[in-house]
Amino acid sequence: MDGLNALKMTVNGRNIEVRVTPDELLVDVLREKLRLTGTKKGCGEGECGACTVIMDGKTVNSCLVPALKAQNSEIITIEGLEKNGELHPIQEAFIEQGAVQCGFCTPGVILSAKSLLDQKPFPSDNEIKMALSGHLCRCTGYVKFITAVKTAAAKLKRVEQ
Repeated sequence: MDGLNALKMTVNGRNIEVRVTPDELLVDVLREKLRLTGTKKGCGEGECGACTVIMDGKTVNSCLVPALKAQNSEIITIEGLEKNGELHPIQEAFIEQGAVQCGFCTPGVILSAKSLLDQKPFPSDNEIKMALSGHLCRCTGYVKFITAVKTAAAKLKRVEQ
């Protein structure tokens, strides 16, 4: 017995199966076994938001999720947003508004923004602040995040039309 368990999940639209130990965390499986390094490992305590992914439609800190808890789940990482080599409108908006600086927190912030915009296409400033409140950023001062989310909302509206 090798102590490994089969973990089956859908990651960025792809069905995958990987063998994991009972104590492995989702962030480590994504980064080290699946090579999806856009998910960052920051504090390891669920405080910084750098490891945020969307799991079954909700944002989670993947540093707090035992990998086996993702069994049969659908996971979206930052790599799953681009389609056919084209950035997602949210990613475009963050670049256009200068909301990307060092880039360490950006993947998690963008995924939280996506989750928010999926639920609320035109959020208020306060709703954006609440949705992004689990993220620590040392570069932008957060103001550009709010502008970027509003820009993304407008872009997504145009895409739908």
